[in-house]
Amino acid sequence: MEHSKSANSKLRWIIVLMLFTFSFGYSQTEKPNIIIINVDDLGYGDIGVQGATKVKTPNINKLAVQGKRFTDFHSASAVCSPSRYALITGRYPARSNLYYPIFLKTPIQIETDRMTLGSLMKKADYQTAIIGKWHLGFGNESPVDWNKPLKPGPLELGFDYYFGVPILNSHPPFVYVENHDVVGLVPEDPFVYGKKAETRFFDEKMGIDEIGGAKAAHQNYNDRMVGTTLKEKAVEWIKAHKEKPFFLYFATTNIHHPFTPAPRFIGTSEAGPYGDFIHELDWMLSEIMNTLDEEGISDNTLVIFTSDNGGMLNRGGQFAREAGHHANGAYLGFKFDAWEGGHRVPFIARWPGKIVPGSTSDQMFSNVDLFATLAAVIGYQPKKDEGPDSVNMLPALIGDPKEPIRENMVIAAGSRNHLSLRKGKWMFIPAQGGGGFGAKHLGDHDFGGAAAFPFTEEINSDIEDGQIKETAAMAQLYNLETDPYESTNVYNQNPKVVAEMEALLKEIITKKQ
Repeated sequence: MEHSKSANSKLRWIIVLMLFTFSFGYSQTEKPNIIIINVDDLGYGDIGVQGATKVKTPNINKLAVQGKRFTDFHSASAVCSPSRYALITGRYPARSNLYYPIFLKTPIQIETDRMTLGSLMKKADYQTAIIGKWHLGFGNESPVDWNKPLKPGPLELGFDYYFGVPILNSHPPFVYVENHDVVGLVPEDPFVYGKKAETRFFDEKMGIDEIGGAKAAHQNYNDRMVGTTLKEKAVEWIKAHKEKPFFLYFATTNIHHPFTPAPRFIGTSEAGPYGDFIHELDWMLSEIMNTLDEEGISDNTLVIFTSDNGGMLNRGGQFAREAGHHANGAYLGFKFDAWEGGHRVPFIARWPGKIVPGSTSDQMFSNVDLFATLAAVIGYQPKKDEGPDSVNMLPALIGDPKEPIRENMVIAAGSRNHLSLRKGKWMFIPAQGGGGFGAKHLGDHDFGGAAAFPFTEEINSDIEDGQIKETAAMAQLYNLETDPYESTNVYNQNPKVVAEMEALLKEIITKKQ
């Protein structure tokens, strides 16, 4: 009976997709442009349409009014590099043992023979670009030689153009890379490992003495202008490629620390520099959307806005929390955690004439699903090893299916021991705590975990007085249907569910993909 119900449900989605494909025909002029705006560290509660009051996000709110907002959307990892791997490949990062951020010495993390969103879109003759934060490594050698062409990189993964921040705005090198080359690098002034870079520095920057030299390249990088620079590059690229179908992956450094908005945004929010950085992000979105209008291509452009993971309780996040701003809304935990706050993220999509304006969906999806979804949009059927963990969410974008499309999903945290599984209403975390940051003191950059609970005033049955109880269960199970904010661990009360979840998680992650 259950099998028949599932088969009928899948048949309905196939029919919807066939009708969609037939109606489009996918001629050269009808292929939609596609823009994915992948924001850095923006939490579920960081936008007005999802409860924020100390920051103003009129343009993000407008996008939601014009499109569809998903309330149960997740990053496949609560950590930046693994999350980006999932989005670009349609594959769980745990399959490549990628759990933590990569830094300046780490080579490329995606095999050049693996299909990515870039090479997928080339199948339909799209122009492709990555503008913004890459954070997935360059070259095949460790440490990376920053004085040589940085290849393989995005251009070897199906993208025609790349410009952006190579690692992240908190870690070196603080330069821009265009295609294979560091912008402004000259042979007579090379990079030198172990030397402090000559550039502007803000609080919360790290590893500033790991690589220096390359003074001219470093001087091109002004922290206060990174958002503006990336936005201008994106606008410039869109204008130059509007005549043919294009795919743009726009990965902002907003709102990752250090919080360095352009001067015009300083002091504009009620949540300190954290909130000011959100205000700059909202403006960046408006500039992209205005460009689409000005160039006359809005109606044929699918815009997707999401985040790589939840908000972080760093020093800026702590200040914002004290001011009354809750980055992840009421969801438990923060970036790096297996708890919901670490990976339940904003997701808004606008596609005039295809997506119902002002609509919402409670369908469960992950950023790993964008691969299969874009494949469906262009009418391509991925092979078994292409986007192997990706599920097509197109029926939920353009319609309102009543049956769940995705049955389960794997979520990675900062800790390998916290590789978790969501199945329907159940969230299973195979260890104690969130698996993320755990510094003990307010003011610490990596403040988090149980020690942060007295400050955040979050509630969880396993935690008391800033510590995990001695009587706490060995792992965690939450019924998100009745307890969406994970206040009560019901692991001990549901041994059968736990056994099923443990077995399914092992089956999924050990299956070769």
